[in-house]
Amino acid sequence: MALHIRTLPILCALLLSGAAPAVLAQDQDDDDFFVFDDDDGAENTTSTIADPLEGFNRVMFTVNDKLYRGVLKPVARGLRILPEPMRIGAANFFANLRTPMSAISALLQGDLRNAGSETGRFLLNTTVGVLGLLDPATEVGLVKDEHDLGQTLGKWGVGHGAYLVLPFVGSSSLREFPGMIATSALNPVYGNAHSDTILAANLVSAPVSLSLDKDTYEAFYDSALDPYVFFRSAWVQNRAGRVAK
Repeated sequence: MALHIRTLPILCALLLSGAAPAVLAQDQDDDDFFVFDDDDGAENTTSTIADPLEGFNRVMFTVNDKLYRGVLKPVARGLRILPEPMRIGAANFFANLRTPMSAISALLQGDLRNAGSETGRFLLNTTVGVLGLLDPATEVGLVKDEHDLGQTLGKWGVGHGAYLVLPFVGSSSLREFPGMIATSALNPVYGNAHSDTILAANLVSAPVSLSLDKDTYEAFYDSALDPYVFFRSAWVQNRAGRVAK
């Protein structure tokens, strides 16, 4: 029972910090998210995925869009009154908190090079980079390459299963959502942290990252003939590309 009580706030934080649509929920680079790659890899990189719950998913897509436009993005825009270097430093800090789990995920995939690189990034940025506020690791060639347990399951040959759009989370699947929860709940950085601290960190992370975004989501949403189909396709290809790396 103690494990469940401890994990619940982490789950809530994960959901709330992911209130932006999946395009930005995981703090990914926008240019990387919208790459449509035709190369073959370990997983089919086409935009197809089973979507038997499309009716439910479309409703959740609309709910998330309204939450994003009505709540999360206005907060993010308000943060733009702060100097950009301050917001970049905060984004670096939150990204650094995810690095240990990224290293573990890379190790589970048998990717020793990136496991070592991510470990080196965390050690260097936590010390020389003042708890991750700065990013000296990138300057010395240790470039960020985030991994997660959903990606790991894909490497192990687990298929997506049904497509899911979840409230506050955005795009996911029967494979990705459990991996997302485990990635957050098992992060060793949070091992001795109070649940309230974890909740606060995740709640702040999303608007900080969005404050650095140039309204990419709105531009793609407003130009798409069917935004739901466009973002489903983009998400599937992004995840497939990450698994195929």
